[in-house]
Amino acid sequence: MSEPAIDFAKMEGLAPAIVQDAKTGQVLMVGFQNDVSYQKTLETGFVTFWSRTRQKLWMKGETSGNRLRVIEALTDCDRDSVLYRVEVEGDGLVCHEGTVSCFTKPIALNTTQETR
Repeated sequence: MSEPAIDFAKMEGLAPAIVQDAKTGQVLMVGFQNDVSYQKTLETGFVTFWSRTRQKLWMKGETSGNRLRVIEALTDCDRDSVLYRVEVEGDGLVCHEGTVSCFTKPIALNTTQETR
Protein backbone atom coordinates (compact mmCIF):
# COMPACT_ATOMS: atom_id res chain seq x y z
CA MET A 1 0.00 0.00 0.00
CA SER A 2 1.43 3.41 -0.95
CA GLU A 3 1.63 6.26 1.51
CA PRO A 4 -1.28 8.69 1.33
CA ALA A 5 -0.16 12.18 0.37
CA ILE A 6 -1.17 15.11 2.53
CA ASP A 7 -2.91 17.97 0.71
CA PHE A 8 -0.91 20.91 2.04
CA ALA A 9 -2.53 23.31 -0.45
CA LYS A 10 -5.83 23.41 1.47
CA MET A 11 -4.39 25.45 4.34
CA GLU A 12 -1.80 27.52 2.52
CA GLY A 13 0.98 24.96 2.87
CA LEU A 14 0.20 23.66 6.36
CA ALA A 15 -1.66 20.72 7.86
CA PRO A 16 -2.63 20.11 11.50
CA ALA A 17 -0.65 17.28 13.09
CA ILE A 18 -2.37 15.66 16.07
CA VAL A 19 -0.14 13.69 18.42
CA GLN A 20 -1.66 10.83 20.44
CA ASP A 21 -0.05 8.46 22.92
CA ALA A 22 -0.05 5.05 21.20
CA LYS A 23 -0.57 3.17 24.50
CA THR A 24 -3.14 5.30 26.33
CA GLY A 25 -4.92 7.04 23.45
CA GLN A 26 -4.50 10.41 25.18
CA VAL A 27 -4.16 13.37 22.84
CA LEU A 28 -0.85 15.00 23.74
CA MET A 29 -0.59 18.00 21.46
CA VAL A 30 -1.37 19.56 18.10
CA GLY A 31 1.13 21.30 15.86
CA PHE A 32 1.41 22.17 12.21
CA GLN A 33 3.44 20.62 9.45
CA ASN A 34 4.46 21.72 6.01
CA ASP A 35 5.65 19.30 3.35
CA VAL A 36 9.27 19.53 4.53
CA SER A 37 8.50 18.77 8.19
CA TYR A 38 6.16 15.97 7.13
CA GLN A 39 8.88 14.38 4.97
CA LYS A 40 11.43 14.80 7.79
CA THR A 41 9.05 13.02 10.16
CA LEU A 42 8.69 10.12 7.73
CA GLU A 43 12.46 9.93 7.23
CA THR A 44 13.55 10.13 10.87
CA GLY A 45 10.62 8.46 12.64
CA PHE A 46 10.33 11.42 15.05
CA VAL A 47 7.63 14.10 14.77
CA THR A 48 8.94 17.34 13.30
CA PHE A 49 6.73 20.42 13.05
CA TRP A 50 6.84 23.73 11.25
CA SER A 51 6.99 26.54 13.80
CA ARG A 52 4.69 29.28 12.57
CA THR A 53 6.12 31.82 15.03
CA ARG A 54 9.80 31.07 14.43
CA GLN A 55 9.36 30.15 10.74
CA LYS A 56 11.57 27.08 10.99
CA LEU A 57 11.51 23.31 11.42
CA TRP A 58 11.15 22.12 14.98
CA MET A 59 11.57 18.55 16.21
CA LYS A 60 9.56 18.12 19.37
CA GLY A 61 11.94 17.17 22.17
CA GLU A 62 15.13 18.37 20.51
CA THR A 63 16.01 20.32 23.67
CA SER A 64 13.91 18.61 26.37
CA GLY A 65 14.62 15.02 25.32
CA ASN A 66 10.89 14.27 25.13
CA ARG A 67 10.98 13.23 21.49
CA LEU A 68 7.91 11.75 19.84
CA ARG A 69 8.76 8.41 18.22
CA VAL A 70 6.16 7.62 15.55
CA ILE A 71 4.48 4.23 15.96
CA GLU A 72 1.77 4.86 13.37
CA ALA A 73 0.77 7.71 11.06
CA LEU A 74 -2.70 8.22 9.63
CA THR A 75 -4.39 10.88 7.54
CA ASP A 76 -8.05 11.84 7.59
CA CYS A 77 -10.49 11.23 4.74
CA ASP A 78 -9.79 14.67 3.22
CA ARG A 79 -6.01 14.20 3.43
CA ASP A 80 -5.56 17.58 5.13
CA SER A 81 -4.65 16.48 8.66
CA VAL A 82 -2.26 13.95 10.15
CA LEU A 83 -2.58 11.81 13.28
CA TYR A 84 0.62 10.49 14.78
CA ARG A 85 0.36 7.71 17.33
CA VAL A 86 3.61 7.98 19.27
CA GLU A 87 5.78 6.72 22.06
CA VAL A 88 7.19 9.61 24.09
CA GLU A 89 10.86 9.40 24.97
CA GLY A 90 12.37 11.08 28.03
CA ASP A 91 10.26 11.87 31.08
CA GLY A 92 7.03 11.87 29.06
CA LEU A 93 6.15 15.49 29.71
CA VAL A 94 5.18 16.70 26.24
CA CYS A 95 3.84 20.16 27.09
CA HIS A 96 6.24 23.06 27.63
CA GLU A 97 4.28 23.75 30.85
CA GLY A 98 5.54 20.46 32.31
CA THR A 99 2.47 18.27 31.80
CA VAL A 100 1.99 15.04 29.86
CA SER A 101 -0.58 16.64 27.54
CA CYS A 102 -1.01 20.20 26.31
CA PHE A 103 -4.77 19.74 26.77
CA THR A 104 -5.21 20.64 30.43
CA LYS A 105 -7.28 23.85 30.39
CA PRO A 106 -11.01 23.17 31.00
CA ILE A 107 -13.59 25.15 29.06
CA ALA A 108 -16.95 25.85 30.69
CA LEU A 109 -19.82 24.52 28.60
CA ASN A 110 -23.34 25.89 28.55
CA THR A 111 -25.18 22.73 29.55
CA THR A 112 -28.54 24.44 30.13
CA GLN A 113 -29.47 24.22 26.47
CA GLU A 114 -31.52 21.20 25.50
CA THR A 115 -30.01 18.98 22.84
CA ARG A 116 -32.19 17.17 20.34
